[in-house]
Amino acid sequence: MQYLSHSAADTEELGRRLAAVLRSGDVVAYRGGLGAGKTAFTRGLAAGLGCTARVSSPTFTVVNEYDGPLPLFHFDMYRLSGAEELFDIGWEDYLSRPGVCAVEWSERVEDALPPGTVVVTIEHRPEEEDWRTVTVEGRDL
Repeated sequence: MQYLSHSAADTEELGRRLAAVLRSGDVVAYRGGLGAGKTAFTRGLAAGLGCTARVSSPTFTVVNEYDGPLPLFHFDMYRLSGAEELFDIGWEDYLSRPGVCAVEWSERVEDALPPGTVVVTIEHRPEEEDWRTVTVEGRDL
């Protein structure tokens, strides 16, 4: 399903809506360029899961963990060269823990994503500065 976001607040709201239909063990794979809105979407996702900590991009740490009724494990694969590095940091352990995994730059580790992964593609609409097209595959909001 495709949605139109007019602002970061709209993008966060879409994340909240997705959180309402996720379950423990789900993986959300993001696709989109730098500045597309992946972290804004994750802020909404975290809020919707009941996580209260400030959400930031885990570019330099690879993964940020946010506690809540349903924890969120927020990965950034930008600096990884492939799935083998993901397994080196304990990917399988995260998949077996209660919580949701959100993966930025998921294209870099595509072969490590489990079946049933929810794919969220966020694309900037060049004709409108703050507008984004957000496509969610694998769940209805």
